[in-house]
Amino acid sequence: MIQMIIAGGWMMIPIALCSVLGVAIILERFFYFRHLGYESEANRIITLTEQRKFTDALAIAEQQPKPLLRVLAAGIMKRGELPEKAMEAASIAELAKMKRGLSALDTIITLGPLLGLLGTIVGMIDSFGIMAESGLGQPHAVTGGVAEALVCTAAGIFVAVTTLIPYNYFLAGVEQETERMEQYATHMESALAAENRQSHS
Repeated sequence: MIQMIIAGGWMMIPIALCSVLGVAIILERFFYFRHLGYESEANRIITLTEQRKFTDALAIAEQQPKPLLRVLAAGIMKRGELPEKAMEAASIAELAKMKRGLSALDTIITLGPLLGLLGTIVGMIDSFGIMAESGLGQPHAVTGGVAEALVCTAAGIFVAVTTLIPYNYFLAGVEQETERMEQYATHMESALAAENRQSHS
């Protein structure tokens, strides 16, 4: 790896930094997305809400502080006011947390090939500069510049490709969790509406 960075020239430094940053974000997001879901706990919270056991329902959300459960808990805590607005605000906050770092991954996906292309241009300029000074009397120097260009191109594309796959995975996870929140928030609204009807009857 170190030899490849050296062979690619100084333009490999920003490409390597993009790679390190991308790996760090991917690992952090991977562990975060592993803890999404919790449909069984969400169903228990809704069932307890229907039974008017609000304290028990909130206790579950506190024991498992996950995005979906926090959204449902927000609705329970504002059940006497506007629970749907409370759950909507909580959903927006949770989605913002889920999308954290994804814009940086998107930038790395775009920036990697561009840095590789820039490295290619720099390497070719060096090669043509050597040819202009000494003609073809130093073929090894010329081919070295071409090799530098090819290494940068390959490295930039590699960084983009390896970042693109987890990026799309995380986007799919955000979309899936958004749909899940909307579904369970609707169930919670129905449960709270039924509870309000019972309390007023």
